[in-house]
Amino acid sequence: MISSLRGLVLHAGSDLVEIEVGGVGFTVAVPAEVARTARIGHELRLHTSLIVREDALSLYGFAQRAQCALFGVLLGVTGVGPKSALGVLSAMSVDEIAQAVADDDEVPFRRVSGIGPKTAKLIVVQLAGKLAPPSAPAAGAPGAPAVGGQVVAALVGLGWSERVAIEAVETVSADAADGERAQVPVLLRLTLAYLGPARQGAVHG
Repeated sequence: MISSLRGLVLHAGSDLVEIEVGGVGFTVAVPAEVARTARIGHELRLHTSLIVREDALSLYGFAQRAQCALFGVLLGVTGVGPKSALGVLSAMSVDEIAQAVADDDEVPFRRVSGIGPKTAKLIVVQLAGKLAPPSAPAAGAPGAPAVGGQVVAALVGLGWSERVAIEAVETVSADAADGERAQVPVLLRLTLAYLGPARQGAVHG
């Protein structure tokens, strides 16, 4: 099972990237956001899901572990294949999907290309009770950015690129306890520890 890849980007299309790992090139289908931010010659790390069929082996990759896990859950919905699941994750964030399911609202899924009304309703019905609740907004004044957004802003202020900051915060948040995700100082400390001084030269700029 190929659960993750880290290597140099050789090519980036609208919905796929080619990554060289140890001299071997892997073509990976990815959400639109990953394809847009991938840069040829730069390192990229993806959490991956390998789909095995009689006539093909296909890799699907995601910036967040939570996205990759949700991809697998979506594949369990009647009528949802890998391309449709990838389409959902290209159009909606993990929190947006969780919120729509919690609200019993299939409308956001109907806006995804390739998802019809029947499949949209099945997604809501069959995912009910299977997803973590959407992240709570940070305490404070109305309209204040969520904790993760504040941490991203702090990291950018310290010199990391926005893309690296977002990916780091999402990765750390996925593994953190609820109490840790809810506090800016704690989440910032954990994310800085994740990035580490050894990685700063590679991710600044």
